Amino acid sequence: MKFSVNTMVWTTRVGEPQAALLARIREWGFEGVELFLSPEEPADLAAVRRRLDALGLARTACCVLPRAANLVDADPAVRARGREFLKTCIERSAEMGATLICGPIYAGLGVMTGRRRNAAEWHWAVEGLASAAEAAQSAGVQLCLEPLNRFETYFLNTLADAARLVQAVGSPQARIHFDTFHANIEERDPAAALRSAAPWLGHVHASENDRGTPGSGHVAWRSILGVLHEIGYGGWVCIESFAQPEPELAAAAAIWRDLADSGDELACNGLHFLQNLAREIEATPQNRPAAVAMGATAIPAAPRPRS
Repeated sequence: MKFSVNTMVWTTRVGEPQAALLARIREWGFEGVELFLSPEEPADLAAVRRRLDALGLARTACCVLPRAANLVDADPAVRARGREFLKTCIERSAEMGATLICGPIYAGLGVMTGRRRNAAEWHWAVEGLASAAEAAQSAGVQLCLEPLNRFETYFLNTLADAARLVQAVGSPQARIHFDTFHANIEERDPAAALRSAAPWLGHVHASENDRGTPGSGHVAWRSILGVLHEIGYGGWVCIESFAQPEPELAAAAAIWRDLADSGDELACNGLHFLQNLAREIEATPQNRPAAVAMGATAIPAAPRPRS
């Protein structure tokens, strides 16, 4: 596994003012960086790409669908905006040199209906994501779908449902994005759920149960990293936590207090903890990785979503 950090630890914007931050990220030992992406941010993709290339930092992207571009909205015009939004973000990811784009890219962030998802919404998600997967394949970008906790979306909360959605999309470009914070809320056993979803796993976010520094709370890190080692996961483990988030991000994530003294402290301490634990697990004789064939195991078909 490889370790990276999301720049939302510090800011949702990346440009020339963040040049020194990107250099520090590389100096601390991170192999990659994840940037928040939208049709407007980062404003100068070419300059960001040159900076990251010069530093030798690999990159991934994360994004969210706005309410006005909800892929599962009953209004066809809103769904069309969602498909166009994703297409633009995929193109911008490729332009930035990102290998994947992750996040809750199936529904508008924060949209709540007061009921369970229904069959029509499931169909619209599959339809929209299949279209996005075609664009992603042409661009050489992976799509990684992130289940969120029940307080942030009603549409996709568990890894089992994410696996069913990925299988329904039916494209090798569509994978699962596992986030320890959301799994800590929604999964009865996050490590077991991760093991079951292993054939479709594409990306991992590391965040503590309070969204603070990995290793400072009660997330079962040894079990989770143990599963990643067991399945031979070679992708990114990206720290996506929050120290002192900007007001807009704090409101979106419902964070009303500082979770670390600084973003630098959070990133350094989190990386140190994860690297040391991973080395310890790898050094344990009985922890021999067993390769998991992607797509080899089928998650049982989901019951028809209720209307």
